[in-house]
Amino acid sequence: MGRIMQNPVALGIIVIALLFTLLNTLIIVPETRQGVVVRFGEPVRIINRYQSNVPFGKTGAGLLWKIPFIEQVVWIDKRIRDVEMEQQQVLSTDQLRLQVDAFARFRITDPLRMFIAAGSEERVSDELRPILGSALRNELGKRPFAALLSPERGEVMDNIQAGLNRVARQYGAEIVDVRIKRADLPDGTPLESAYQRMRTARDQEARTIRAQGAKQAQIIRAEADASAARTYAESFGKDADFYDFYRAMKSYETTFQGGGPDDPQSSFVLSPDNEYLRQFRGN
Repeated sequence: MGRIMQNPVALGIIVIALLFTLLNTLIIVPETRQGVVVRFGEPVRIINRYQSNVPFGKTGAGLLWKIPFIEQVVWIDKRIRDVEMEQQQVLSTDQLRLQVDAFARFRITDPLRMFIAAGSEERVSDELRPILGSALRNELGKRPFAALLSPERGEVMDNIQAGLNRVARQYGAEIVDVRIKRADLPDGTPLESAYQRMRTARDQEARTIRAQGAKQAQIIRAEADASAARTYAESFGKDADFYDFYRAMKSYETTFQGGGPDDPQSSFVLSPDNEYLRQFRGN
């Protein structure tokens, strides 16, 4: 031991070896990550595992230890990750081809299962991406295009999330959310055809509304004419002479009144005994 202390090179080597061993023994576990401790390729324990009902700071993060040179730690993110789906073409029930962009958010909740089934988070994303596209095509293929523009869209997303979750659980993951970013008709002929169908449908709806309005107008006019005729008949039945006089005065007013620029004075030559002028003769 004395010889070692007198040999600075040997002492330095020993210190470096001890530091290297210490660094391989102690591990700093961040709050945002969980780890699978692997010994000779086999997982032996989980550190700082995600727990849904446990707040940050209570799950086991901090300074821990492992057997140096024998155990390694495979780190797995505890935070929510995104899966971006490539643009998909979907055929709706009303035979519209849609270009759909969507994404899903997931979290690793079972790191041991994920390590065994996938090996890494990137592999989980790669496995979920085609499943998301398939679930999206299957669900949207059961519904018309209008469903994406209505409150029914939330139900569509819930169904896709439930189907994707069944697959995600095989990889120790949980689907947190699924969203459609865009759902558009393809450019070109399909889009123009859709616009034309929309214009035709709106024109037909407008014609139907106008026809219903014309029908209601005819009904109202007919009811008004019937009411007026009934009123006239009741008035004639109460005082026929007055009714005859009133109608004659209205006729004289219409016939002899004039004087406007577009309605010049008219001259009439009638016999004093003309039946039309009977009201002027009095009783």
